Parts: sequence; C-alpha cells; structure tokens
Amino acid sequence: MHSIQQAAWGVALGVFLAVSGALRAAELPHILVMLVDDMGYGDPGCYNPASKISTPNIDRLAAEGLRFTDAHAPGAVCHPSRYGLLTGRYPFRTDVSVWPRQPLIEKNRITLASLLRSRGYRTAMIGKWHLGFHEQGYDQPLAGGPIEVGFDTFFGIRASTDIPPYFYIRGDRAVVPPTSTIAASRSPDWSPIQGEFWREGGIAPDLALKDVLPRFTQEAVDVITAHAAGKPRKPLMLYVALPAPHTPWLPSVEFRGTSRAGLYGDFAAMTDAMIGRILEALNLAGMKENTLVVFASDNGPTWYPADGQRTGHDSAGGWRGMKGDAWEAGHRVPLIMRWPGRIKAATVTRQTVCLTDLLATFGSLVSARLPEDSGEDSFDLRPLILGRHPESRPIRGPVVTVSSAGFTAIRSGPWKLIDGLGSGGFSPPSRIQPAIGGATGQLYNLKDDPTESTNVWQQHLDVVERLTAELTRIRESKRSRP
Repeated sequence: MHSIQQAAWGVALGVFLAVSGALRAAELPHILVMLVDDMGYGDPGCYNPASKISTPNIDRLAAEGLRFTDAHAPGAVCHPSRYGLLTGRYPFRTDVSVWPRQPLIEKNRITLASLLRSRGYRTAMIGKWHLGFHEQGYDQPLAGGPIEVGFDTFFGIRASTDIPPYFYIRGDRAVVPPTSTIAASRSPDWSPIQGEFWREGGIAPDLALKDVLPRFTQEAVDVITAHAAGKPRKPLMLYVALPAPHTPWLPSVEFRGTSRAGLYGDFAAMTDAMIGRILEALNLAGMKENTLVVFASDNGPTWYPADGQRTGHDSAGGWRGMKGDAWEAGHRVPLIMRWPGRIKAATVTRQTVCLTDLLATFGSLVSARLPEDSGEDSFDLRPLILGRHPESRPIRGPVVTVSSAGFTAIRSGPWKLIDGLGSGGFSPPSRIQPAIGGATGQLYNLKDDPTESTNVWQQHLDVVERLTAELTRIRESKRSRP
C-alpha cells in the first residue's frame, strides 16, 4: 500500500484482528491458491473417470489431499466469483457490473492478502485480476488493484484474454501500454464464444495471447524460487489466477491433439501441465511439506450439450447447464486442498461449501479472528480440512450463488431454490415468464434429482417458504456468517 491512508489501514487491521495463540512467522504455512478459469467439474479425471482430458497434476493433488464434491463459486461468471473468493463476501452485496470502470473491492475491506500480510506473510499475485481499476490512461498508475488490497507484488492482466485492451501490468503500471490493435478472432467449428475467440481492441506490442498462460506460469515459478532464496524467511501467500482454459483456447503445439475433447481439451491439458510446473517449483524450493495448496475453478465451463455429443466429453460432470447458469454446472466447481501431514491424503468430503469460505479458514489457520464487518459470508473450514468435523453435520449455513442474469440460488441440505425460471445464464432459455398461478421459481431436491430435471416448487410450498425466508434474511442482514 502506497498512501498514508492505506498505511493507516494496515495498522488498523492489525488492531482489529483479535489474535489468539499467535504463531511465529516460521511456524505459519505457506499458502498457494491456484484458481483456473472456466474449468468444468467434469474436466479433471479425479472428478470424472470418463474425462477425455489428461489432468495428472490435478489428479495428484487430489490423491495427496482433500477433494470437495459439493463446492460452489459465489458467482457463475468470472468477476463475481473472484470478488467473493478474495473478500469472503457474496458478490450480490455489491455492484459487480462497474468493474470495467472502477475497482470492486473497497479500499478498507479485508481480503485474503491483507489478512495474511497482517500476520507477517509476503503476499504476491500472478494472473487475471478482473476486479477493476481506476483507469485514467494506461500511461498512468492503475489505482485500486491488487497492490492496494493487500498484495505486495502483482504481475498480470486486467481481465480475460478475450476482453481488450490486452497488456501486462506489474504493480500498478502497464509494462507496455496497449498502443497496437488486434482484430477479432472466431473459430468456425465452435460457437461464437468458444474456440480461438477474442474481441477486437488494443494490445501491447510485447504481448501475444498464446504466450499469456506460460508467461504467468513462469512468473509464479520465479516468485516461489526467489522466495525460497530470500532472507529473512517469511511465509509466502501466492495467488495464481490462471486465465485458462477460458477462451481463447490457445494450446501450444506440444499440447494440440493430446486430448479427446478438441481444442478445449487440449488447452485444459496444457493448463494442468502449467499447474504441474508450479507445484514442482514448490518441491524444488523445499516448500512442499509446509504449504497449503488450494486449487479451484472460478465457475463452470463454456460447454454446450452439442459439444458433449460431438466429443463424448462431459465438461459439466453430469450437472445441468454451463457457465453463467443458476443450475449446478454454472457454479459447482472442483476444489482440492493439500497440506502434507495436516490434511489426510486421498480423502473426500460431501460438505456443501463456498469459495467465500477461504477467508475465514485462512484466518483460523493463522490465529486471526475476523472483525464482524469483514468476511460476512465466510465460514471457517479448518475443522473440516483437518479431519475434526463430522461429515454428517454441516460445516456452514446455506450457500448462496448468483447467476450471470442475476438469478439467486440458495442451497440448504439437499434442497436448492432458484428465484426465477430458466437457466438465469448462458443456457437457453435464460428467462421464462411464469404461467398464471404457476411456479415463479425453481425448487429441486438434489439428493433425489441431482440433474435438476423436475421442478417441485408447487409440491413443496413449505420448503419454498422456508428457503425464501432464509434468502431474504441473508440479504437483509447483510451477512450470513454468525
């Protein structure tokens, strides 16, 4: 943080965090969060044995750690999900639509990075931000970004690799401004938003879209290597937000044709290989044994039923819908945690959790209790990941997610309520007008009907009333964490 006001906030954060049983910096685990972009629940082999994509590195993480089968992104598209992950707050509590013009994260809001930095961590981010800057020309500082919300260093891009302008950012400055232009691209054998798709716009002369994924991987490796060689030794928190396998699907030559799921599958396989390079850097640095690794996807895949029929690959992993949807495939995501000697290897949990829960969980791991006005929708998963919480008892309250069209879904036990008709996202139809006297939303029992094929709204009006009241309470109380 670079201003007097921000410095004062850093001090205030240390005051407000109630610390008990404080650990010395040398005893705290390193934390590596790897967030991939638009990877489906059914892409990794550890989630889908019939996957047409080879994902040995993700599968190895699952074999060495804890795999969540009922984890959810707080938003079914990129920026709401990332807001929730970093702040522990549901994205429907803010106006996420302003990200192209201004930052989504308020200056004084606690984030994963500011929380851990207050406990002595070195904090670094590599990759896709997509949470907005104050943009006043690309020859000027980009205010409101990662280094103003708790990250010591940042190297990345402002949004996806299909949203211009395209340029690298280091700290709060464009490495090279986007002074050139690039024409739009489409793939004739995929839908208009799939394949080698990107939009026309400005691009920096030093950036080639095909090089972004390997460049970020090397930057992450360099951060780990430099940290291991540095003194005095601090714990490291590294957030790697890889922009893949989001469009454009641009696998390197060595990965083309390596999957049985077309261009997408090849790019997903390349993404897995980049994850493997980062994990190997931990090994070579001697940091593996004391690093909590968290792997997740930010939302579901851009994968239509026709794609599954054509390739035989089910990117959604049996769930209904796709990215953007209120249906399960829009927001049910792969989530794996590995911490050698602390998290039992090759374990699986069916607990319903949310990516917002990382903030409270990390706070618990470093003995820092969150203030009441932070992490409002973040629940501590530490007892669960360390094997101290019974599988039969829910670890958190209901999970709430928001679709791209603004539908809200609430999940409580086996029941899931959606406050509208249609997918609420990219799957057609997005919206359906209710019939006179008919259901105004959707209700599913996922235990009996995991594919959300039968809307039982009219048959269980008592459940509708209960979940609607709970959703209203969560909205109006401005928090769901007790």
